[in-house]
Amino acid sequence: MALLNVNIDHVATVRQARLTDEPDPIWAAVQCQLAGANGITVHLRQDRRHINDRDVRLLKEAVVCKLNLEMSMTEEIVKIAERIKPDQVTLVPEKRAELTTEGGLDCLQQKERLAEVVKRMHKKGILVSTFITPEKEQIIASAEAGCDAVELHTGMYANAKGHKTVEKRLAELAAAKDFAKESGLVVHAGHGLTYRNIAGLARIEGLCELNIGHSIVARAIFVGMQQATAEMIKLINRYSVSL
Repeated sequence: MALLNVNIDHVATVRQARLTDEPDPIWAAVQCQLAGANGITVHLRQDRRHINDRDVRLLKEAVVCKLNLEMSMTEEIVKIAERIKPDQVTLVPEKRAELTTEGGLDCLQQKERLAEVVKRMHKKGILVSTFITPEKEQIIASAEAGCDAVELHTGMYANAKGHKTVEKRLAELAAAKDFAKESGLVVHAGHGLTYRNIAGLARIEGLCELNIGHSIVARAIFVGMQQATAEMIKLINRYSVSL
């Protein structure tokens, strides 16, 4: 049964819209934990458009479940991770112009740097995952670089139209999950997942964690962060046990 990690980036996005001190993502993390979230995910971007250094530092102190830091492999951010020591880092591609993370990390092209970052994180006791498209070559590169896990990019599934296309994307993700596990990797998934499309992913056996952010934060505007998180956990559990 997959566990839920809540990405709270967009709580900080609302705060940064006015460059003020609220809403505070630290309090959002507390609410997610009270609802039973497995972990808290944040992306410390180079431009600090939402989550900032202060947030990561305080989250390390406040989060008692798993703290997952999404990050690029730039030297500045790698050094911050070494200092903060989150439970896990998820290495992602990053473009300043993008609204959200587009595509997966090209582990094959950046394999040497990836292996270097993995070694540095492991020296600090930090688990390493890569955010990748569900392709064998990316899974192989992640495994060979020494990663502990991969997070499968679910965007193509989330954006799929029509039953046949949806089922095709789910089959691709299930096959990638199987191959990753055979390669010795723990398997996570995320991107574009909502209350409406979570059922398909939750039914895939062997996924360890699902990272979901925007949909939960959007729901929280109406019902609060704790209830929004609890509702997503309930859906994941419902569809997982229906296997």
